[in-house]
Amino acid sequence: MAAEWRPVRQARTHELVLESIEEQVLAGQLKAGDRLPPERELAPALGVSRSALREALRVLETIGVLVAHAGRGADAGARIVRNPDDALGRLLRLHFGLGSYRLEDVLEARVVLERSSFEAAARQGTPEDLDEAADMLARLRAPGIEPAEFNELDTAFHVAIARSSGNRLVSTLTAAVRESVRPLILRALEAAEDWTATAAALNAEHAELLRLVLAGEATAAADLAERHIRGFHGTLVKNEPGEPVDDTDGEP
Repeated sequence: MAAEWRPVRQARTHELVLESIEEQVLAGQLKAGDRLPPERELAPALGVSRSALREALRVLETIGVLVAHAGRGADAGARIVRNPDDALGRLLRLHFGLGSYRLEDVLEARVVLERSSFEAAARQGTPEDLDEAADMLARLRAPGIEPAEFNELDTAFHVAIARSSGNRLVSTLTAAVRESVRPLILRALEAAEDWTATAAALNAEHAELLRLVLAGEATAAADLAERHIRGFHGTLVKNEPGEPVDDTDGEP
């Protein structure tokens, strides 16, 4: 069914454009992979200026549901996509930086999500599903690996396990929550007194986690995942000075 466009109200125009596009998505008239009409056609169809339309499209691109390519040709224009991982990670990282969430909040969220994902992966994941996690582990063990690369691969390992659980939302949330504290974890890795020993200890736990998942030992995998997270992440919580969350909206 072709999407139908109609003029929107002029107040807060770009937000109304967003609402119109959202309606089309929720109605099933726009799906991942579909292209939006060119700006010169879509703007008058919605009854808005091209600048208001572009503002709405930039918002959609930021939240990971649209990708825009400038120029001409087959790839030009705006296309609906599904890319929530990066968008949610960026959003959570900013709000964590602004003090919307405490480090303890992130820790507890990680524990809940990863206990669930490790348990589910052990119950229903196949060796094929876990090939990516095994590859990440092999790369984590590379001699001379630096903290920055270790941090990236560590995140990828945990996300791969979450993905193998079969729950895409859990894997997306796991990636986003881990991404929100990635810079803080990197600083802690770089500050380790004995980086080689720290990496070896973390990798020993990674290897055991993967072994338990492959062996189908769901409860043991979930328990170790929690200890693994509370071990290193818990140290960050203890060392990070707490700041009260400001729930005000800036009003005096």
